[in-house]
Amino acid sequence: MAQGRYESVTAIRNGEQLLISLVLPLMALFAVVWSGLMDSAGVRGVDVAVPGVLALAVLSSAFTGQGIATGFDRRYGVLAYLSTTPLGPAGLILGKACAVLAVLLLQVVVIGGIGLVLGWQPVWAGVPWAVLFLILGAASFTALGLLIAGTARPEATLALTNLLWVLLGAVGGAVFPVPAISWFSGIASFLPSAALGDGLRSAFGTGTPDVGALLVLAGWGILATVGALKWFKWR
Repeated sequence: MAQGRYESVTAIRNGEQLLISLVLPLMALFAVVWSGLMDSAGVRGVDVAVPGVLALAVLSSAFTGQGIATGFDRRYGVLAYLSTTPLGPAGLILGKACAVLAVLLLQVVVIGGIGLVLGWQPVWAGVPWAVLFLILGAASFTALGLLIAGTARPEATLALTNLLWVLLGAVGGAVFPVPAISWFSGIASFLPSAALGDGLRSAFGTGTPDVGALLVLAGWGILATVGALKWFKWR
């Protein structure tokens, strides 16, 4: 809990992380809604865009933000000092997850509130399922970010997490539903970004859970956590 409080305060005070976590997803939301990219017959684009941008926000705070911060903490020796404490990899992951949840709460309030102003009409019965997907997504992408940060050089972590943020957000099923192309949709449906995006769109759009997406996201979370605990290097 102490590590979680420290990580949360650090993340909220970090202007660069807030840019990645909040400003960029909001820019994506305005761009998608005002351009009408997701408008179609019988479907309001804003109802599809807001859940997708919430998924992108999870990627921003849990994956890119925490991955980069951890990578450079490792470079500058901060993690070497933490390795001398009883915290351990599990404690570090849990502390990072607490920080991600704190930032995620801010993201949901701001993005959701602006979405409502823009005309978003979620199915309120699906909110509990959406919360479950958000928490599971935060845990999964935090573990993935720490797995990369704990095994690669900081420069490689910076490049890889930013590149994956763009790819997973644009074509990985986070912001936009995966297009119905046989070979591509079959592969993309097993990505954690697509599972999170589809799960949120189903929860807010129909009020029911996407069980397949939930299982895929949980699988990624388990594999990434096991990998981070096993291969994470403090130095």
